[in-house]
Amino acid sequence: MVAEDTETVSIDGHRLKLTNLDKVMYPETGTTKADVIGYYNAIADVMIPHTRDRIATRKRWVHGVGTPEHPGEVFFQKNLDPASTPGWVKTRTVRHKTSENTYPLVNDRATLVWLAQIASLELHVPQWRVGRGDARHNPDRMVLDLDPGEGATLQDCAEVARLARAILADMGLDPLPVTSGSKGIHLYAPLDGSQTSDQVSAVAHELARALEADHPDLVVSDMKKALRTGKVLVDWSQNNGAKTTIAPYSLRGRFRPTVAAPRTWRELASKDLRQLEYPEVLERVKRRGDPLADLSAGRAEADGISAAETDRLTTYRSKRDADKTPEPVPSVSPDAVDGRSFVIQEHHARRLHWDFRLQHDGVLVSWALPKGPPTDPKQNHLAVHVEDHPLEYGTFAGDIPHGEYGAGHVDIWDHGEYELEKWRDDEVIATLHGQPDGGLGGEPRKFALIATKQGGDEKNWLIHLMKDAGAATTTPKKKATAKPESAAKPEHTAESKPITDAPISPMLATLGSRADIHDESEWAFEMKWDGIRAIAVVRDGAMRLTTRNGNDVTGTYPDLAGLVELADGHDLVLDGEIVTLTPQGRPDFGLLQTRMGLTRPAEVRAAAERAPAHYFVFDLLELDGTDLRKKTYDERRAALQDTLRPPKDDPVQVPPAFAGDVDHAISSSRELGLEGVMAKQRDGTYATGRRSRTWIKIKHHLTQEVVIGGWTPGNGRRANGIGALLLGIPDGDGLRYVGKVGTGFTDAMLDDLAKKLAAHPRTTPPLTGVPSLDARGAHWVRPEYVGEVEFAEWTGTDRLRQPSWRGLRPDKRVDQVVKES
Repeated sequence: MVAEDTETVSIDGHRLKLTNLDKVMYPETGTTKADVIGYYNAIADVMIPHTRDRIATRKRWVHGVGTPEHPGEVFFQKNLDPASTPGWVKTRTVRHKTSENTYPLVNDRATLVWLAQIASLELHVPQWRVGRGDARHNPDRMVLDLDPGEGATLQDCAEVARLARAILADMGLDPLPVTSGSKGIHLYAPLDGSQTSDQVSAVAHELARALEADHPDLVVSDMKKALRTGKVLVDWSQNNGAKTTIAPYSLRGRFRPTVAAPRTWRELASKDLRQLEYPEVLERVKRRGDPLADLSAGRAEADGISAAETDRLTTYRSKRDADKTPEPVPSVSPDAVDGRSFVIQEHHARRLHWDFRLQHDGVLVSWALPKGPPTDPKQNHLAVHVEDHPLEYGTFAGDIPHGEYGAGHVDIWDHGEYELEKWRDDEVIATLHGQPDGGLGGEPRKFALIATKQGGDEKNWLIHLMKDAGAATTTPKKKATAKPESAAKPEHTAESKPITDAPISPMLATLGSRADIHDESEWAFEMKWDGIRAIAVVRDGAMRLTTRNGNDVTGTYPDLAGLVELADGHDLVLDGEIVTLTPQGRPDFGLLQTRMGLTRPAEVRAAAERAPAHYFVFDLLELDGTDLRKKTYDERRAALQDTLRPPKDDPVQVPPAFAGDVDHAISSSRELGLEGVMAKQRDGTYATGRRSRTWIKIKHHLTQEVVIGGWTPGNGRRANGIGALLLGIPDGDGLRYVGKVGTGFTDAMLDDLAKKLAAHPRTTPPLTGVPSLDARGAHWVRPEYVGEVEFAEWTGTDRLRQPSWRGLRPDKRVDQVVKES
């Protein structure tokens, strides 16, 4: 008879008996063995890339972690017991100085669940990987363990992490933080595999010494406990080839089920930073993905190939065993082969999806489409950029065995040749010519693939079906409305009578917080949209859109011309925000950047197809010649809702407002992934061109408009271009230096900035108060470009802490930039 807490399961084709599921492993929280197994099963997809091909040592608490009064017994295991290890567990045997041990490789979900079944709560791995023939490779990552001594805090560790990040960035490395689940923080930086463990360890040791020398009251690099009181130990020794570190996403064997949790740099700036427990980690990953994804995505060595021998198929090979899968696994990539073949494969893996592959530079550049290719130009689909595949994969169809990467059945859905219109790192446009009986229907189909980095993940793109490839390119049509054809107003065209009166300068809000809202009944609350402010004037069948600095952008956003028809014969002056949306319907400022500043009709049409604009209207300033700006917010809002009633699918919308419930508005904004909330006094009038406390913006994070005063060259792949921008804000008669920003850029942004700034050089700094260290090697420019950064806080010296670039703001003038406080 089988006990109630015993269950046999099948995981990727491997049968596994799970026992003692009701056993309490963490008495303080009541967390059972079933909970532990459930966690590791759920976290496998993001954890395994960080453990793949690394020998795993295990810390087992067979009877649970116990309590502070009666701690549980822990077993530290290196060698595997062959008698109790399932035959499908991948293993490697490594010779040490005094022994030879066989270790498991946590390369798949089944192995991870098996380790949880035997109560291996903690998994520890080295910074190096093993390949074919048990060959041990050079480390592909550096780790610093920031461990607080007695009297030091997790926030102190975060401060040291920021200091270390600055040094590593100057070395051309991009570190990523992990709260260890114990007391401190681990800081990982990806490496190219060209250095030995001893060499990496020496660099880490020198970095720790440098931090100690610069910050002796905060940092110590010596292991002696007597020296660590009140300080943070920068433990560099875990880069030693014989050492291991708790694996990212591993549980910890502490009295509560904490996790070695990857974090963002913004989180490290929080005063409420703490260690996370497994339910929180699962929820974060579900909402945000893996903040540490870049650590394993770019490794230089895999499966027996040295750093010098890596090629476009290195990652592809590392995920496949040629002896176990029928997929083509060539030993090396061929030289770049000319050709324009494509294939779309229907892949019945754990989740059905379609693999979209285009031949380029000798490989098939690939995206996974969870919902398949879009069939409607109005509906974009998610496209996840995956590893390059060999050209031979273009004819592959068959079954990938259970237990192997991508297990499941693969069919060719369509294939053929494509015409290339554009290929950039962040955008691909191609017209596909498939088979008469293929999934594309035998007609040419033009697709745009655009990098969105949704959720901060560089793998996330969108795929957009453009207009019929054989049709003439035209301005995107307006959304249909219920109005009869005969009653429609003409669109704004070059022949329409232009609107020539001076543009209205919009009212501005003051940065505030929840504490500024005392009597909720006096306020209305709107979502804060992440776009650019625009005043729309509709008059005599014509429309004009102007930005906050008065620039006419009507021609840049022809997809909003339907506003003339929506006005239904009325003359209107409206205030709102121009935004572009992700496939999930959330504003994406990065995507909007691709629309800004375009004037050439062909470029405008192409941009409108791949990133349609939306206009979210929130105020009515004039109605049929009557000025409403002296009316109250409630009166203007009622008039707006009575006058403008767009259909649900129209690019022009009037988003709802919340009345008298600020907490509901703030929580809704967070759930929707928006920028924040606008609080507006219900009896307030419209203060043209002025900043007023009758409008208060409550942001979830801090942003600041800045003026670019110069740039410094980068390191590594940025060695020949912009590494960081030097920033200022107007202060008195000049520009005061507020810091530099070196993160948040895409390659396309850097290319655009380099071109723009090269045209505006100057020999002296336009910024005051630039430290000599920051000014070293700087290229100064005329301060004519305004941008925006996101940052953690203002430092005591009035500098931006941890700024990240968001983009240029062509809608803002230099004299409009003010410090947000």
